[in-house]
Formats: sequence, structure tokens, C-alpha cells
Amino acid sequence: MSTVLAWATLAVWAGLALCHSWFWRTDQRLPELVRPDGWPSVAIVVPARDEAELLPETLATLLRQTYPGDARVILVDDGSSDGTAEVARSLPVPDGLPLTVTSPGEPPDGWTGKLWAVAHGVREAGDVDFLLLTDADISHSPDSLETLVAASTSGRDLVSQMAVLRTATFWERLIVPAFVYFFAMLYPFRRVNSARWRTAAAAGGCVLVRRSVLERAGGIAAIRGAVIDDVALARAIASAGGRIWLGYASKVWSVRPYPRLADLWQMVARSAYPQLRYSPLLLAGTVVGMIAVFLAPPALALTGSWQAAVAWALMAATFVPVARYYRQPLVAGLALPFTAALYTLMTIDSARRRTGWKGRTY
Repeated sequence: MSTVLAWATLAVWAGLALCHSWFWRTDQRLPELVRPDGWPSVAIVVPARDEAELLPETLATLLRQTYPGDARVILVDDGSSDGTAEVARSLPVPDGLPLTVTSPGEPPDGWTGKLWAVAHGVREAGDVDFLLLTDADISHSPDSLETLVAASTSGRDLVSQMAVLRTATFWERLIVPAFVYFFAMLYPFRRVNSARWRTAAAAGGCVLVRRSVLERAGGIAAIRGAVIDDVALARAIASAGGRIWLGYASKVWSVRPYPRLADLWQMVARSAYPQLRYSPLLLAGTVVGMIAVFLAPPALALTGSWQAAVAWALMAATFVPVARYYRQPLVAGLALPFTAALYTLMTIDSARRRTGWKGRTY
């Protein structure tokens, strides 16, 4: 029986490595940049709830964007209690983009706080060509907006980049690259970017979307209750006939720290069960799948199975590009079974708690 299981793990990892749209590669970067004859107008919408500590580092990078066309920044204070709005207004950026600080009040029933804030920012933006939806913990290089818009000129209606996440502490180095790897396994970027597939996904920290297509998709109201709002937005745009693109960033990065395991646990657990559509059956299937795919190979390899050992080696090899992207040891993939076990426990824990963020629960 163990031999059959060992061969099964090898077959699974051979299939994932060779037949799952090269999900493990990190070569999906911004497509060819074409400078338009006339640069479209853009509003950068930043929902922020209790982000006073991070804004001096992140909002300033948006105000310093060197965009050749008309652009402005809209900071939407989502009921903060730490002076977020005041900090935003006080940021001195000579010759920077215009800044509007506004607040929508508490969200109505059926809306998440973040999406209510985003919808308010979109209304405040008015009749612009594009909207850049970016989080308050995301920093951008000065030409980030310009490159995003240039990447959209070939008919793309949503361009999203997976921001480079922080990996300063031991737990961040262990958990964060695996988070990106698992996301890419779930939503292979090549499939997202190909018209041949119906896979739709985005990375919420950095999403440039064409306003006309967003309106055709029903606006932010169409996804008002979504906890996994980035994927929901991408699906809405795709359903409206929009063309989407998702890739890895080099000019966009997150500065939010997750120094302790408990911080990362909360980050994963608050969205894991909603990702499974609150389904006990999907939860059970996910747990069984994680055990079979990630935990069985090392367990069987330690009993002497060479097939399982090869499967484990394939697993580690597919992690090498992400490890290199995050400047981690190339053998880091050997620890994926341990990290996967943690993610499995986080997912189970997610099912027993209510989804929440900064004092709000859904």
C-alpha cells in the first residue's frame, strides 16, 4: 500500500511541475510597455483604516509619482481612530500629485468596510480613465503608475502586480514566500493572463483597472460583500468581457510587518475559510489535499521510499524560483511540508472564527 501511495505522490508532483501551467515560475512580469500618444487620466484610491504609522512611508511614494498625464491621489479614511486622515493631510510632498482625504462613514449592511471605502473613493474620482486601487501598506517606485498604465495600453482592462512582501524576520521568511507560492498554485499566473483559460485573479495591493469596464461589471457594488476582494474584482472584470493580467512586481512592495507567527496566523486565517466559500466540504477536501500533496512525500520518504523522495525533491525544486525572488536559500523548498502543515492548521482555525479586520467582523 505504501508503495502505491509513494508512486501516487510522485505522479502528483510530476503533474504539478510539468502540467500545471508552470505555476511555480516567476517570469510573469509586466508585459511590453507601450507609451501612449496621450496619457489617460488616473485616480489612485487608497482605503486606509488605522494606518497612521505606515502612511509616511507609503502614501508619500504615491504623491511622488512621475506620471506624464493627469493623476491624483484619494485617501479614504475608513473610520480610523489613530489620526490616519490627519497624518495623510500633513505629509509634505512639494510638487507632488494632488491629494484628497475623505471619509465615507460606516459601511451599510452587506458591505465590507474596505470595499465601502473603495467605492467612495471611486465616486470621488469622477470621470477618469483608470483607477489604481492600492493598499495603505504598499510602497511604489516613482515610475510605478507610469509603467502600469503603459502595460495596459495593449487592451488590458485590469493590470495587477503581486507586491513584494516583507521577509525580514524568521517567520516572515518561512511563511510569506510560501503564501505567494500557494497563491500561484491556486491561480496560475499564466492561466490568468491567457485568453484560453477562464482563471481570474488579482493581487489586491496593486490593481489598475479601466473605469469604463469596472462600470460595465457593476462597479464596486458588484463585489460589496467580498472578503477576498481582489479575486472577486478580477472575476467581475473578466465576466464583463475585460482582459486581465497578473504578475510579479519589481517596483511595488509591502511594508507591513508580520514579526510573529501569531501575526501571520491572523493574516492567513482571516481569509482562508472565505476563500473556500465557507464550505465544510471544501475545507475537508483542502485539508486532505494538503496532507496528500505536501505531507505524504516526506513522511513516505523517511520510510525509505525513493519515489516519495523524488516527489519531495520535485516539490523543493518548484519552490526555487520563488525562493530566489525573495532572496531565500534555494533549498528552502525542503521546508515546504512544515510550512504547508502550518497553513493547514491556519485554514482549520479560520473555519472556527469570524472573519475580521481591525475591529470589524463579517
